[in-house]
Amino acid sequence: MKSNKTDEITRVGPGTLMGEFMRQYWIPVAKSSEVVSDGDPVRLMILCEKLIAFRDTSGRVGVMDHRCPHRCASLFIGRNEENGIRCVYHGWKFDVDGKCVDMPSVPARMDFKDKVNARAYKTHEANGLIWIYMGKADTPPPLPQIEATMMEDPEIWCLQRNCNWLQALEGDIDTSHVGYLHVGSLTPDDLEEDHPMRPTVLNRSPEYVVSNAEWGTMYGAYRPNDDGQMSWRVAHFMFPFWTQTPNNRFSTRAIARAWVPMDDEHSMLFDITGGVDEGNPAYTSKLKDDTPLFEPIKYAETTTDWFGRWRAADEEHNDWGIDRESQRNGHQFTGIPNITMQDQAVTESMGGITDHEYENLAPTDQMIAFTRRRILLMAKAARDKGLTPPGVEDANIFYKARAGSFLHEPEADLKEAYEAQLLSLIHISEPTRQAEIS
Repeated sequence: MKSNKTDEITRVGPGTLMGEFMRQYWIPVAKSSEVVSDGDPVRLMILCEKLIAFRDTSGRVGVMDHRCPHRCASLFIGRNEENGIRCVYHGWKFDVDGKCVDMPSVPARMDFKDKVNARAYKTHEANGLIWIYMGKADTPPPLPQIEATMMEDPEIWCLQRNCNWLQALEGDIDTSHVGYLHVGSLTPDDLEEDHPMRPTVLNRSPEYVVSNAEWGTMYGAYRPNDDGQMSWRVAHFMFPFWTQTPNNRFSTRAIARAWVPMDDEHSMLFDITGGVDEGNPAYTSKLKDDTPLFEPIKYAETTTDWFGRWRAADEEHNDWGIDRESQRNGHQFTGIPNITMQDQAVTESMGGITDHEYENLAPTDQMIAFTRRRILLMAKAARDKGLTPPGVEDANIFYKARAGSFLHEPEADLKEAYEAQLLSLIHISEPTRQAEIS
């Protein structure tokens, strides 16, 4: 039996605490490339709602309830034709805004198409992503000004995870696992001296500073480096389901990761990165002996069912592809060669929704406890007091967050070290950056 607090923070369907909270924000739901003009509709499961996406003849994207408002046949099997989706049951046709534009099975004198609408959500498309607004406001809020999503040509990849959104997200704000799950078999001599992972291999038990921020929460994990400087790994949680992870170089790389709840026990990761360097060194670099640090991810074949997009080839059914000999001989600490699949295995192994009452959190889990509390407080303030959630109206607050790893003088605290790094940034986009952390 899960605790009430666990249910409050994990459930996302209509009418739930977190479901109503998240619906006040814009939500990324698909890559632009997934939805083709006059092509096949795409099934989307978002916040426990079954939706379809289609791109019309003019290139506009519609996202709506999959049920035709006539007799509830699924519009997924409809015809995407001439700027609309036509239900194959009786021929009723709807545009991207959900308006019924044709009712051919009804005699002309009885036609009432101007009174019929499919439930459609407002959409926005930019920089390779399709977003929807599922909230109740007549005028949607501004799109969140998250740096990585604002770049014209970001790198975007997706992956479905078979567990609750918070469970998946928390792996991104738990840095103490990196020294074991991801680099547990490495020694400092395996990595070049300037590799961002090397300080983690030198010291696998970091100290933490955790703080509130306008956009959510942030942490700085710090440990002495062997050159006398302090190594920092700074990362963020951003409302309602975003993270910025610290594996990239702080000054030249922007990252954003959305853990979009599909339903209570499935989530979709949108990983969006970009900058002036060539890729994220934690994912693309090699060891000193020129072998890859991590292997590429393997995807299963895409299917058209509600959970058929961006699935990993390795899942619980084959123990996430674990190679026990590789685990035993020390080639990979986990025996799983891809960094994301290492996270996938441990978070999915907890079950669809883990019961927080069963956990024994450690001092190194303070960012997780801190973030859970902040999420609940903000969601309840929105529900009980009518307060606007952070970042809904002032979308620029997200731009102030930047994550990554860096070295700094050992005497500085998190605020001093972070603000010094912000001053040295290579700016990628326009809004003024001034951090406000507490």
